[in-house]
Order: sequence, then C-alpha cells, then structure tokens
Amino acid sequence: MWKAPTCASAPVARGGLRWSDRRDDFRTEVLGLVKAQQVKNAVIVPVGSKGGFYPKQLPRGGSRDAVQAEAIRAYKTFLSGLLDLTDNIVASGAVVRPPAVVAWEGDDPYLVVAADKGTATFSDIANGVSADYGFWLGDAFASGGSAGYDHKEMGITARGAWEAVKRHFREMGKNIQAEPFTVVGVGDMSGDVFGNGMLLSKQIRLVAAFDHRDIFIDPDPDPATSFKERQRLFELPRSSWQDYDKSKLSKGGGVFSRSAKSIKLTPEIKAALEIEANEVDPFTLMKAIITAPAELLYFGGIGTYVKAAQESDLQVGDKANDAIRVNGVDLRAKVVGEGANLGLTQAGRIGFARNGGRINTDAIDNSAGVDSSDHEVNIKILTGSAIVAGKLKDKDRNALLASMTEDVARKVLVHNYDQTLAISLQERNAATELEAQIRFMNRLESEGKLDRTVEGLPGDARLTEMQASRGG
Repeated sequence: MWKAPTCASAPVARGGLRWSDRRDDFRTEVLGLVKAQQVKNAVIVPVGSKGGFYPKQLPRGGSRDAVQAEAIRAYKTFLSGLLDLTDNIVASGAVVRPPAVVAWEGDDPYLVVAADKGTATFSDIANGVSADYGFWLGDAFASGGSAGYDHKEMGITARGAWEAVKRHFREMGKNIQAEPFTVVGVGDMSGDVFGNGMLLSKQIRLVAAFDHRDIFIDPDPDPATSFKERQRLFELPRSSWQDYDKSKLSKGGGVFSRSAKSIKLTPEIKAALEIEANEVDPFTLMKAIITAPAELLYFGGIGTYVKAAQESDLQVGDKANDAIRVNGVDLRAKVVGEGANLGLTQAGRIGFARNGGRINTDAIDNSAGVDSSDHEVNIKILTGSAIVAGKLKDKDRNALLASMTEDVARKVLVHNYDQTLAISLQERNAATELEAQIRFMNRLESEGKLDRTVEGLPGDARLTEMQASRGG
C-alpha cells in the first residue's frame, strides 16, 4: 500500500519523480518541489512538474536489496498508473487514448519523467515500463538511462552550478580556478552534485562538510593534497567521509559520526569555525559549519538548511533538519552555491543577499541537469523519427548519442553562463526598474492574480523604503 501524488503545470512539463521518506508530509514535499520546479524549468522549458511516491510496505530490518526491490515495485506501479491515463502515438502518427479514459481536454501524449532523490538509477526501469506499454517515446520516456546521458558521469549539474559560483567570485575580483579559496558545504564525495563540484577547481580548500552520516573537518587544508584525496573518494564505488585518509587531514582535523553524543573540538577546529566551546553536540557543530566564515558555502546534499528570521521551521517543511537550520542573515560565507534543490528558502536567500551575500537560486544554479535531460529527450525524439523513416539504423543510435555527450554539455554550460550574466545585468538595473515593477504588481493584484504575501514579495512599506534608498 502506498501513495503517489503528482503535480504538473502544463501539457509540456518535465520534472523528477522521487522516492520520498517523509511519511507524514510527503504531499507537502511534492508541492514545495513543484513550485520550485515551475521556476527552475522556466529557463529551459516553459514550466515544471514533480511527482513522488512513498512505499508503505518496506521490509523492516530487511536487506538493502529487499528494500530496493519493494521500492522498485512501488515505482513501477506509480509509472503504470501514469501511463494508464496518458495518450499514445501509434505508428501512423495518430494519437490514441487509453481504453475507458474519459478526457475533458485535447490530446496529451507527452509524458517524460526524470530521476530524482532515490530514483537516480531507475531510468532503465522506467523505460522498461514504457516499452511494455508500447509508449511512443520509448527510452526517451526517462532520461539518463543506459542509453542516455549519465548526469553524474558528465558532472553536468555541478558544472552548471560552478558557472554561477565562478561568476560571483569573478565579479568580486577573484579567479577561483587560479587562487585558493575556502569552502564549507553539505554533501559527500559519493554524491553527484557535491562530489563533482568539489573536483571542479584544484584551488578548493574544503574546511568542513557534513552529510546524513558524518561530519568532516580539515581546519587548514592543502589544496593539492586534499584534491587528490577527494578525487580518490569520488572514484570509489561507494564512499563516505569515514573513508577519507586521516593522515591527509591538517592538524586538528577529523571525521565524526553524527550519531555521537558529543564531539571534542581541537584548537584548530575551534579557530577554523570560530567556536568557543571545547565540546559540542553534532547539531551545534553542523550549524557552525553552515555559518562558518568561509568564502563559499556549497550545497550538494538534500535538505533545507537556511530560512529567514521571520520564518518558522514548520513553514520550511523539512522536519529532518529542524535542529540544524539557521537564518540567512547569520551566514558568513561570501557566496552560496546551490547545487542541490531547496538548500535555502527563498526568504532565506533574500535575507542573505540583503546582508551582503552573493547568491542566485537553486533554480539557476542547478538547472544544467534539467537542461541536459531536455537535450537528451529532444535528440531521442528526433533520432526516433529518423529510425522510423529509415534514415538511421537502430543499432547506430546509441553510438551517435554517446558521440554528442560533450557537445551537449558545452551547449548546456553556455546556457548557465548566459543565465547568470543576465541576472547580473538585471541586478545592475534593478533600481531603475522598480517603478515599473510596482505598477505591474499593483495591476496583477487588482486583477486578483497576485498575493504578495503568499509569493514573498515586498509590502508597500518595504517598497517605499527601497524607493527612498534607490534600492531594487
């Protein structure tokens, strides 16, 4: 027995399907994700979509394989439910509606799914369901399968986020590909976004990071030594921070379990994170990492760790991280890179930015993964038409796809470069555009199409302050 909500915003809407572990509020999780996805996909395809399933019959105390098997069963049932209601296109090109479906709208045969939390390796499974249904998209139904572009292997999501990070620093007068800089973050080297991200510059000095298992601290890292060790961990089949060679850590560093009751701090850790106590619990240490005086705070792990001062943890909707969440105004990093989704709430981002920090949104920073999937799907649709028309042999398609990998990556990264440039240019003109924006908001409000409170937009008093200070 399991539940599975989905939320789409238009006939052409792409987004991930995730295996949720939030039993009590996974519908809230999906709703929050689809709101973010609507914004995120705006720079790639018109709008977004999201879906999630919560397997209610996972075997207690079962092996990893047993848990995985039950999750896959739930995932396949979920997909079957979607395809049972989706129009198909047959060989003649005609659109065919599923039996016993009554539709109150036009033909809608477009359904593409993508990997998300817990389903990163499920693309081939999804495409197998698509094949069983004879669905017209074939293995374009789920991007990233064995015949698609592997995002982790390409490192595309992290590479896209890095374009944003590089721009922030470049506009501050620093070249992080040539000059050492300090980093703290959320994630581990086995993860796609964090692992790839922490290998994108040999000048990274990763001072501290944590994931759902461990806390890693290297108070005064050597860029070359630590880079090689991170690379080694990334190349392991599975790794955690516990696999880090402790002899490669700087003086006073260590790897600590999040399950520990308390952690004794060395003078070096206290100095690096600016902590006065000699011993703290893991939650306090992780909060200190998030608010550390590093140059870059990089999010590569799942969770919302930063909110606005006026927001409650309940409003954030991520119970698992309530104990380590901080306010945006308390961040001391110069730049935030949001390679993962929802690392901060939108109000938390605004608080950090108003306090002098440099940040975009997760929608911009990690859009490269979605953009890559979009390219893959469109290429597969095009090559599928060529195969049907006899202009391309079926056996040659995969080799063609593989040969285009770096071409696709380059096109995607150009988008990331241009998107961040557009934001910087808009920011420069923000003050002069404020009057027009106020008029536009007022018009939408008068038509009942906008609630500024719901959308987190400034009220009249705040807008008056902005006008007086010539802010944007």
